[in-house]
Amino acid sequence: MLRRIGLLALLPFLLPQFARTEPVCDARNFEDSRFTVCTFDSRTEELRLIWKNAQGQAIRTIPRLKKALGPDAARLRFMMNAGMYESDGSPVGLYVENGTTLSPLNTRDADGNFYLKPNGVFSLDGDGTVRVETADAFAAHGGTPVFATQSGPMLLIGGALHPKISEDGPSRLIRNGVGIRDAHTALFVVSDDPVSFGRMARLFRDELGCADALYLDGTISTLWVPGDKRTTGGKDIGPMILVFDKP
Repeated sequence: MLRRIGLLALLPFLLPQFARTEPVCDARNFEDSRFTVCTFDSRTEELRLIWKNAQGQAIRTIPRLKKALGPDAARLRFMMNAGMYESDGSPVGLYVENGTTLSPLNTRDADGNFYLKPNGVFSLDGDGTVRVETADAFAAHGGTPVFATQSGPMLLIGGALHPKISEDGPSRLIRNGVGIRDAHTALFVVSDDPVSFGRMARLFRDELGCADALYLDGTISTLWVPGDKRTTGGKDIGPMILVFDKP
């Protein structure tokens, strides 16, 4: 009996791969559209942003990401594209990696979804706090995040739809975004069907309980879940959001 108890006590250390059995991402149906929702909890998981490899080259694809991660790829729970980018894969707006600002906050006026103001910033602070806020709010409090990415437009601001987003407009695309459920929990969503901005915003608010949510991109929306052998998208992308099991 003692030998059996001793072996059972050692199992979590001998077989760590069995420590987590819940699915990485969940399927949701909302307003007759299908979505995939992936949760990040800063208390139990690790989040990073990545753009370039060790040689300073934009990664752009999942095969290059696998190579860039090396042994850390074994801990990866999921990857999602992290916002809009230029033709060379560089961020359009703010991009902070490991506490270093590699691209500044973009407050210019121009055409396109990124510039449909207010746009916003997703960030992770050193104490594990996750935020989605307007670019103006981020600039006002002068945050110093460990990781941050800017995109646009905001989908939800304090529980209200972005003022320039219609309830269910004619533009329907595969889209992805991020919303904040609480100070330590961010929900990353990709639609499995073409959807409007309004429907995606309501999903975050009415189904997922988020007050603030940010659009990341559309058409190129990419999700890679190694454990489920799931990959969507497939086009070259820019910066990427990575969520790992903590070592």
